[in-house]
Amino acid sequence: MGLFTAFLTLPLAPVRGVVWIAEQLAEQAALELYDEDRIMAELAEVERAHGAGEIDDDELEAAVDQLLERLEEGRRYREWRATNG
Repeated sequence: MGLFTAFLTLPLAPVRGVVWIAEQLAEQAALELYDEDRIMAELAEVERAHGAGEIDDDELEAAVDQLLERLEEGRRYREWRATNG
């Protein structure tokens, strides 16, 4: 049956390839979005901007909250990925 199934699903091979590429791109985007070093650098940049007077206290608080949430999401994502492969 394996050979027969392979012939029947052969037309779907390009679709499977596109799906695989999309999965790889999504994975890479998530890794970049949740990269701890990147988030820490963004936190430092926000604090620098606040110290230089480029952003006010409210903008600092909002940016820090957003970045800390992203950091936590990244940790949950890595945990999920480690357990679910």
